[in-house]
Amino acid sequence: MGFANLSIAEIAADYSVPVEKVFSLCDQLGIAYKHQKTRLALEDAKAIISQILCEIYPKGTSDSVNDAGVI
Repeated sequence: MGFANLSIAEIAADYSVPVEKVFSLCDQLGIAYKHQKTRLALEDAKAIISQILCEIYPKGTSDSVNDAGVI
């Protein structure tokens, strides 16, 4: 598994969510971390970002991902 070279803090900043929200998602998804500077595996980072985007753009809203997969 490759590394995304993204930390928990960087994901929180990039998506304007609190670090505690990313910690919570890590806990829900079973992703191990030690602190906000923890670097994440690529698949783990993708799972967290996907969850954040699903909360920002819920299905059925006008901002949700269209059939082509573009926001």
